[in-house]
Amino acid sequence: MKIKLNRQEIRWVVYDIGNSAFILLVSTILPIYFNSISSAQGIPESSYLSYWSYATSISTLAVAILGPILGTLADYQGKKKKVFLLSALCGALALACFWVPSYWLSFLILFIVAKICYSLSLIFYDSMLVDITTEDRMDNVSSKGYAWGYIGSCIPFLISLVFVLLYETLGISLSMAMMIAFVINALWWIGFTLPLAFHYKQKYYIEPKAHPVKDTFVRLYKTLKDARQQKKVFLFLLAFFFFIDGVYTIIDMATAYGTSLGLDTTGLLLALLVTQIVAFPASLTFAILSKKQDAGKLIKICIVAYFCIAVFAIQLDKQWEFWLLAVAVGCFQGGIQALSRSYFAKIIPENASGEYFGLFDICGKGASFLGTFLIGFVTQLTGHQNLGVAAISIMFLIGLYFFNKVTRL
Repeated sequence: MKIKLNRQEIRWVVYDIGNSAFILLVSTILPIYFNSISSAQGIPESSYLSYWSYATSISTLAVAILGPILGTLADYQGKKKKVFLLSALCGALALACFWVPSYWLSFLILFIVAKICYSLSLIFYDSMLVDITTEDRMDNVSSKGYAWGYIGSCIPFLISLVFVLLYETLGISLSMAMMIAFVINALWWIGFTLPLAFHYKQKYYIEPKAHPVKDTFVRLYKTLKDARQQKKVFLFLLAFFFFIDGVYTIIDMATAYGTSLGLDTTGLLLALLVTQIVAFPASLTFAILSKKQDAGKLIKICIVAYFCIAVFAIQLDKQWEFWLLAVAVGCFQGGIQALSRSYFAKIIPENASGEYFGLFDICGKGASFLGTFLIGFVTQLTGHQNLGVAAISIMFLIGLYFFNKVTRL
């Protein structure tokens, strides 16, 4: 890693190690913790999944609204580092306080705040890619960010797992174990944020204006118009909206889905740990392949693979099937995320990366909002979790259709 990447690229990759700890916790331990809180207060299993889905949807919808505005503002000289650091620190602080609320609704509100801050930090982080590396290295650097993020996040997760699963043996309460887990992950996130925040230099930027807030909305409106006129950018965003839907929904809902089916929670946590471990070499493999194969072709392979994963998940009702699903997700999760990020970075104006990654996040978070909302709504309406998953598989087919159009331009 030190030989292949320069110092600025390494600092950028390191933030993926820090923030990935939060999303791994959100995807594994947190839904189980919320289930224990809500169950103790009389919330049935089916409603638990719906409420968790709605909370995730609210946070993604908020980011879809705030992302383009703050992303556009971040393009001004000297702004990107400040808004990046602020969002990361606020997210980590909210994470450290997860143990405080005892009422299920209060916990969900704090979770929404943390998820919004986390997602906003990624908009600024992703847009830094054009500043810290060159176009010919973007696929490789982006893939390594996800790869090291997956394996690095396992460290605080495993430490947290020891406290959460063995709290009785350690002679502490479950609430104390969860507090320790939340604080460990928050400190991990902050620790890996600081190197990038201290040393990052904004290479491409917009000169500051007399009325930056007003000008931000004017530029955002212009960017929306320009994106529609740039056919390749517009079609990519449309394709991304659909195929990333399933990816983010599976990440956000895997543990909650398995828990609602009555699968063993320890098995679910270990299976998702396997996802992270598998994703590390898989992401590095995609980094190598991106040097030899067209990134568009690799993205198509990932979309088809995820469609097959979603179809398989429809009938999932056994523990070993969840393990198989976890391994399959690990094989393609990093590839589709990293290559989509670098593919988009190559086709947008460099000095407006914050604006365009704001739109990129609208499509990603908008899709995630739709996916989690569909699962929650269909589950609550029918009482069958599997039917909600069926709608997700269709999104991959639509995404593949539009992405094929992108690669022909």
